[in-house]
Amino acid sequence: MVLPAYIKPVLALLVIAAIAAIAAAVFRDGSGETTAVRPSVQSLPRNIDVSLKRARFSELQDGVVKWELFAEQADYGKASEVAYLSDIKMEFQHTGSHGAVTVTANKGQYATASRDVLLTGDINAVTEDGAHFSTDSLLFSGAAALFSTADPVTFRQQRLQLTATGMDFGVDNQLARFRSSVAASIMVN
Repeated sequence: MVLPAYIKPVLALLVIAAIAAIAAAVFRDGSGETTAVRPSVQSLPRNIDVSLKRARFSELQDGVVKWELFAEQADYGKASEVAYLSDIKMEFQHTGSHGAVTVTANKGQYATASRDVLLTGDINAVTEDGAHFSTDSLLFSGAAALFSTADPVTFRQQRLQLTATGMDFGVDNQLARFRSSVAASIMVN
């Protein structure tokens, strides 16, 4: 049995031993070796305020989601109000009697003020009823719900294949208007 007179000195000795052990560990690990200090905040370009992985943007109208945009990478500049996107997928919901539309692209820019989206690189769009078009650049006007391009376009639906230069495609009514150099062919089963 420990005598009460020895309890205080034993506790004091244990506290001093613990402090000495902690100090030895700190000095041993901190002396001699230098490790590179990583910055806690990764540097971004001057025009970028926020950088996100797997970003999602959406537009609501009357409490209903009209479209959603998913990007694997999004860099947003507050001053320019533009998000620079990569690996993009846009999904447009059912509109009246027309089905959903899905658009994919390599890169893009989303102007948050105007709700316009400029897509570039390997653009493919597919409607729920099987229409498909591809091009190299495409501008989505948020106010008009309209896709436009001046580039060559390849359009396919069922047995019809069409190539043209320039196109306008309304998301809500899913009507396409081709501008020039239109060549169409009908596939025979």
